[in-house]
Amino acid sequence: MDQTDSVNADPVLTVDRQGRCKNWRNWLGFWLLGLCNNFAYVVMLSAAHDILKQQGSDNSTVMIPASSHWHVEGRNASNSSRYDCNPVSTAAVLLADILPTLIIKLFAPFLIHKFPYGFRVLVCAASAIVSFLLVSFSSTVWMSILGVVFASVSSGLGELSFLSLTVFFSRDVLGGWGSGTGGAGVAGALLYSVFTQVGLSPRVTLQVMLVVPVAMVVSYFCLLVFPPSFPQWQCREVGPALSVRGRCSQERQPLMEDSAEEEQPQSTPEDMPTGPLTLTEKCQCIKGLLGFVLPLGLVYFAEYFINQGLMELLYFPNFVFSHAEQYRWYQTLYQVGVLISRSSLCCLKIRNIWALSLLQCVNAMLLGLAVYYEFLPSGWLVFGIVLYEGLLGGAAYVNTFYFISKEQTGDRQREFAMAAASVGDSMGIALSAMTAFPVHKYFCSL
Repeated sequence: MDQTDSVNADPVLTVDRQGRCKNWRNWLGFWLLGLCNNFAYVVMLSAAHDILKQQGSDNSTVMIPASSHWHVEGRNASNSSRYDCNPVSTAAVLLADILPTLIIKLFAPFLIHKFPYGFRVLVCAASAIVSFLLVSFSSTVWMSILGVVFASVSSGLGELSFLSLTVFFSRDVLGGWGSGTGGAGVAGALLYSVFTQVGLSPRVTLQVMLVVPVAMVVSYFCLLVFPPSFPQWQCREVGPALSVRGRCSQERQPLMEDSAEEEQPQSTPEDMPTGPLTLTEKCQCIKGLLGFVLPLGLVYFAEYFINQGLMELLYFPNFVFSHAEQYRWYQTLYQVGVLISRSSLCCLKIRNIWALSLLQCVNAMLLGLAVYYEFLPSGWLVFGIVLYEGLLGGAAYVNTFYFISKEQTGDRQREFAMAAASVGDSMGIALSAMTAFPVHKYFCSL
């Protein structure tokens, strides 16, 4: 009897272990995908000050001496501003880093289902490789900006694709994705800061980072455990058997019921329409997303107005770090805050994204006044503020997509909603970059 019970129990235990192993592999896979996807984007923003540091007087030339490796300490020779401004705001790099992403996120949700996920991942990795190579070998600012554009294409296409991909897995992978994107901020900003601090040129640093796009491909194809019916190399319209309905839905359903809190009503296959959403259905879905997209956009508007409009101007001449080093560590500490809050989904969930938006706007106003009146006594205080800024931004991002995934009860709507809602942060970032230009010009004229 005992032997019979033991024999009967073994398959159950084996399946349970396999299920836990699969869940951990998928969580880790999405963590690595989040890290690799945002890595190039973060590195380009961390390198923004170096990319723009050396320009000819009066913006008449953009040639950068090869011996400088972009970075020369001290004030710009053509600048008499009390803020030690670059002739061009780092918002120029931010615009190049976000506009292609914004365009992709605005239009791709209506078309992206025509391209298989495997193909999208290869395009993302190739774009990231081109980005690192262009920026590392560039001798002019325009060539560097072109490299930043490729980083933006990779990040934008990857974000909406991987967010849509989470629909095929347990909702837990959203925590892995959010934590990974936060980890990209810390890894990208910290590694760039450390490598350049110890003496590597920005050029060599970027070439070392070519390993990251390769890791993205390995994580997707070798680490994730897909449902058997997942359409890896076929578009999502090939038929009911490979659509969200049918076998894919049956594979996902047990995973979506990991806890009583996350159980969602499931309709029978006979009640469910098959195929892609119609344009009317997509418009209705977007209307329902505005309560998430608008506050997320406001959070990121205030956040990146600080990062690319004010951080470069928060310069303390007698501080322990040089101006370029101060800028890099501002970016690094901000990303540490993002990592902490994007990894907090298992402990804390915040439904009121508007509250986070208000707090981030207060941060932006405080630091704007600090730039104008110069009342902050030390850069150490700014370090604390930008860490807090990252906590707010990361919390807004991961909670937005968690509650969208939870409240969009239809699988067909959920996949589209996860992609479409990603436009919120990019829209806020793009608007903040355009606002940062006149603000930068005003302060640099003082």
